[in-house]
Amino acid sequence: MNYSELAPAYIRAIAPYQPGKPIAELERELGITGIVKLASNENPLGCSPRAVAAMHEAIKTIALYPDGNGFELKDALSRRYGVEQAGIVLGNGSNDMLELAARAFLTVGDKAVYSAHAFAVYPLATQAVGGVGVSVPAIDFGHDLNAMLNAAIEHQAKLVFIANPNNPTGTFLSGDALLVFLRALPANILVLLDEAYNEYLPVECRYDSVSWLKDFPNLIISRTFSKAYGLAGLRVGYAFADVQVADMMNRVRQPFNVNSLAQAAAVAAIHDTEFVRQTFALNLNGMKQITDGLTRMGLEYIPSFGNFVSFKIRDAMHIYRRLLESGVIVRPIANYAMPDYLRVSIGLESENLKFLSALTQILGEMQ
Repeated sequence: MNYSELAPAYIRAIAPYQPGKPIAELERELGITGIVKLASNENPLGCSPRAVAAMHEAIKTIALYPDGNGFELKDALSRRYGVEQAGIVLGNGSNDMLELAARAFLTVGDKAVYSAHAFAVYPLATQAVGGVGVSVPAIDFGHDLNAMLNAAIEHQAKLVFIANPNNPTGTFLSGDALLVFLRALPANILVLLDEAYNEYLPVECRYDSVSWLKDFPNLIISRTFSKAYGLAGLRVGYAFADVQVADMMNRVRQPFNVNSLAQAAAVAAIHDTEFVRQTFALNLNGMKQITDGLTRMGLEYIPSFGNFVSFKIRDAMHIYRRLLESGVIVRPIANYAMPDYLRVSIGLESENLKFLSALTQILGEMQ
């Protein structure tokens, strides 16, 4: 018997998400050491020392179930952003927020709209509940909000996913552009604004999306502690939403989806503004280092507002494999309909230098 046939057709059709190659896997494959991983947009500084100390303290109660309501973390988020706790949803990374929104509001045949070249989990979350994804062509690898608005109305969509900045292209939508979109969108269509890379935005580009919640109860804002806060291995995400929307998402949330260590670390991390400042400064300098290097090599790249940059290169998969052999892990993004591009995360100065040196050498040997 083929047991896969017991699953619905829309589940069988899912192509699983492919994460970045782990360092240990490459070590096993090639038997090399000193590997630099610049594939998963992780924080090269690690995480806040306060978060580490909080985890050590939390280990003392590891035999007990975590707080299923996440009171302390919700309280810290509430105080920081002025959102009532009833409008906060906690999750196993911000991916969980995308899944919860889809599970709570989509059913078989319902439409969800997202941009081409946007985060791969949007179509996955939609397809997993039997929803139908509507991919809207991009403009310069970024969201075409006018086209997305028209598509949402035309297809009577229930949910629109918007990433800002977008992964993997790094493109950015201004606050003014987002407000125009929200004002034009019918109130019965939900918008999930994915701000996983929000902390990397230059000061002049920042906008206060949280303040929009009072005017747009159809808005869900998702964020994460995985990137700028450096807690990727703990998986802590959160969403702000109208109380009624948050209530529905919490109804499909697993009771203990954020573990004790993760909650403790996140509470400590949110107060460590100095660590986030250092992360931002390192990323700013590293972005210049990488993009200057790509320019010297004559390579095109997409200007990025995140902690990564995607660049165009001939024989991208060959270059990817050669970089692996040099001990540098980057990310191929052919699955984003970008077969001629690779994405590189911003690392420490020495890590960026290793990537640039390896790429320079590989390109020189190919001439």
